[in-house]
Amino acid sequence: MIHTYTVTGMTCNGCKTSVEDQLNMLPEVIKASINLEASEVAVEMTKHISIETLQSALSDKYSISIKNERNIFEPSLVIIEAEKSELKQLFPLFLIFGYITISSVLLNRTPWDINGFMLDFMGLFYIVFSFFKLLDLKGFPKSFRMYDPVAKVVPVYGWVYPFIEVVLGLMFLMRFEITIALIITLGILGITTIGVTKTLLNKKTIQCACLGTALKLPMTKATFIENSIMMIMAIIMLIITYN
Repeated sequence: MIHTYTVTGMTCNGCKTSVEDQLNMLPEVIKASINLEASEVAVEMTKHISIETLQSALSDKYSISIKNERNIFEPSLVIIEAEKSELKQLFPLFLIFGYITISSVLLNRTPWDINGFMLDFMGLFYIVFSFFKLLDLKGFPKSFRMYDPVAKVVPVYGWVYPFIEVVLGLMFLMRFEITIALIITLGILGITTIGVTKTLLNKKTIQCACLGTALKLPMTKATFIENSIMMIMAIIMLIITYN
């Protein structure tokens, strides 16, 4: 069952994450998801939890109350609506992936060159994604360090990361020092994927910084798949290079 409550006292993404973490610690809670703009939390639970129990799980800064008397006892309908909403939010990401794929295919269609396709795909991927990150260079590092392990410890890494992507993109497109570019790709995306995986396993709902802050995308399995595709391509290219 999923119940929706009103939560007051939240002012930023940090508050949002804090409330979600505190509620998710309750054994009866499957997942708590905050809508910061509406000051609401949707709590999926295995059995009914009293409002007093929910309030006791939160710090004194936050107050939780029943949004309305009618709770939702049809989780299948809620899940369908949530999936539709998530797909709608991720549409820009799928659209960009489609454009990158089509462009890479057209660049290598006659004659067909699978190696060239993967190099162009990775190059265009980095260039396009770095563009969106650079649109808000001040806001990107804040979002990025919420899940990237290195950015959490070394904040300057978040500022440098978009430029690393630009350089890697140019290296792939210009076929310059490809081996080095592939190794760096495995390194930086591997680290980020660890952070993404931890975020998903901890049931945290945060904004994904893959397209910067210009497009507000939720952290989902799509982010994990996106990084995995790039890493798999990098591994394949390294195997081909050394065989």
